Amino acid sequence: MSNNPYKTREGGATVTIFVPYDCQNNCPFCINKEEYQCMDGFSLEKICESIRVMNEITPYCDFVFTGGEPFSDLESLQIMLDEIPATHKVYINTTFPVFKDRSEDDMIDFVEKNKDKITCINISRHLVHYVEESRDELLARIPTGTRVNCVLFKEYPADRLVEYVERFRKINIPVQFRYDYTETTPENLYEEENDKILADLKARFKYTGLDGCRMRCGYHFDYKGLELTYHKTLPYSTIVETDGDTTYDILYDILIKQTGEIHGDWDGKILDVEKYRNVTFEPYDLRWLETCQEEI
Repeated sequence: MSNNPYKTREGGATVTIFVPYDCQNNCPFCINKEEYQCMDGFSLEKICESIRVMNEITPYCDFVFTGGEPFSDLESLQIMLDEIPATHKVYINTTFPVFKDRSEDDMIDFVEKNKDKITCINISRHLVHYVEESRDELLARIPTGTRVNCVLFKEYPADRLVEYVERFRKINIPVQFRYDYTETTPENLYEEENDKILADLKARFKYTGLDGCRMRCGYHFDYKGLELTYHKTLPYSTIVETDGDTTYDILYDILIKQTGEIHGDWDGKILDVEKYRNVTFEPYDLRWLETCQEEI
């Protein structure tokens, strides 16, 4: 564990919660699946305790639920959501799956009940099908903000990109394409010349600009009024920088693991909670780096 003091953006680092129950999927690019092979020590109660700790320290940070599959256990998800006060934005990463013991209306009713708490539901939909998908018409009924996430993995079928985007334009849900995070490095985060995904997107959609920070970036596009983004991020979330005479560990993400243990990065680093109570805040360095209106 580093002895450097912590620094994070105003409001606090994003807190990602790994739900203490699994999904039934086996997506090839999932970096979390291995963690669910043995669920000894998983604890809903300890996760709730850690949510309360993070709320106490940074009462305006964002929370993200991931897994696993957050919607696999609505009762447990509700308990965790109830621990988060209204000062936070809440995001849920999900496949919005098909369940044999739960109807589409059950899913929509759950979201409707929590619509004042949930900021956005990020729904995995990929060019290649890895799971049984719920109907697009169901996604259109979701009463909160929604976004579709699509990992462009290995030899993806680029000739289907327009057809894929047209699918979600019909129900007016923005699309975020994602680079394989395990392949991202500080050297290629902003590298464009050899980025095949970026070239494929620029060849098909209207490029509108780039935003980014130390840790991640987003290339923005428009397709017939639908917002598209190509997102790249590093596979870790701590940047070490020296400011004057002080070297800081700058935190972007904090994780609450399935056991309730609080980590300061995606690589198993334990967060020094007491040190984080004295974190230094800085303005979020995400900013627009380029804006344009190129026509394809």
